[in-house]
Amino acid sequence: MKKIELLAPAGDLEKLKTAVDYGADAVYFGGEMFSLRAGAGNLTVPEIREGVEYARQRGCRCYLTVNIYAHNEDIEPLQTYLRELRGVPIDAFLVSDPGVMEVIRGEFPSAELHLSTQANMTNYRTAGFWHRMGVKRLVLARELSLAEIREISQKSPEGLELEAFVHGAMCISYSGRCLLSSFMTGRDANRGLCAHPCRYRYALTEEKRPGQYYPIEEDSRGSYILNSKDLCMIRHIPELAESGIVSAKLEGRMKSAYYVATVVHAYRRAIDAYYRDPEHYVFREEWFRELCKASHRDFTTGFYFHDAAAEDQNYETSAYRKEYSFVGVVRRPADADGFAVVEQRNKMSRGERIEVFGPDIGFFCQEIGEMYDLESGEPLESAPHPQQLLRMRMEQPVKEGYMLRRRIEEP
Repeated sequence: MKKIELLAPAGDLEKLKTAVDYGADAVYFGGEMFSLRAGAGNLTVPEIREGVEYARQRGCRCYLTVNIYAHNEDIEPLQTYLRELRGVPIDAFLVSDPGVMEVIRGEFPSAELHLSTQANMTNYRTAGFWHRMGVKRLVLARELSLAEIREISQKSPEGLELEAFVHGAMCISYSGRCLLSSFMTGRDANRGLCAHPCRYRYALTEEKRPGQYYPIEEDSRGSYILNSKDLCMIRHIPELAESGIVSAKLEGRMKSAYYVATVVHAYRRAIDAYYRDPEHYVFREEWFRELCKASHRDFTTGFYFHDAAAEDQNYETSAYRKEYSFVGVVRRPADADGFAVVEQRNKMSRGERIEVFGPDIGFFCQEIGEMYDLESGEPLESAPHPQQLLRMRMEQPVKEGYMLRRRIEEP
């Protein structure tokens, strides 16, 4: 049985390297233009070169998103941009606009093309059409059930691959084809500028009573009528593996490196455990608990098992659940005296309990003890400065890239 690919988001170069280090089989990322996540850090052309080299040296594939719906003024800049990428061994281009596909083919005749979920791929006849157009892989619409995915897989041409989102934010509109942001804020979601109005708090107004807001529900907090829960399929690896998809995709190019590490780490362990012994596979609750240590909304399985219903929405709040704070990342392994170089990411102080985790371990707990400013050598009681470099005593061996987190105490 061929193992499904774990495909991770890479919103910038640090996140790309983090995804690779924590076990992704492939990463997808955007450049500074022509990607549907303009709010992510994204990668410059030199960073794309560096990131692709880093990933490929570690056996990880690289997919570049060029999935906007282009306007006339986008075509010539797109051609110029693609020419800057010549010589970079990108494994595939993620596209949705047929015109953009033609431009890519003109610059990279042998390029592998993956169809973005923006193209609303929902049936096997459409799958056959895109296969005839030379597309290698289809990213399925989030609105499909497992039964529909299995049927598409069974009736698709040989060699056509299917990819599906398995974790992350859900869009209230059909496969991301949304005009709310453009209408309300002038920011076009289909050109990478979504303002996420589906997460706004809404109330009712009457045209002759401006400024008077009436709650839609009998609740003083108002109503988040368009606010979906987050997708989470980590409990259903066997069903995903048997559905016919070749790639399990994680959403989150705008999330933090800590989020990427946490989610990739959890799914990596669950997928590997399944393929080691599919017949006797048992889901381990610790994988889900680890997943929840990254900020998230309440979870849903989306459309995989049933049509979306009221329980798949959160009408009370669009806020994230956040139980842990990302406080540091190891930049240099511990020396003979047990001191590692740590880059601060949020304030931490001596005496606090932290958890340390990495791609090749679960996690261990320790109390923050001796801590020194790396540059001055001065002892510290706390590290309040963003990205301050510290010498910190570690109770167990750590490697570069390990992360430190602290549980947020309830008020």
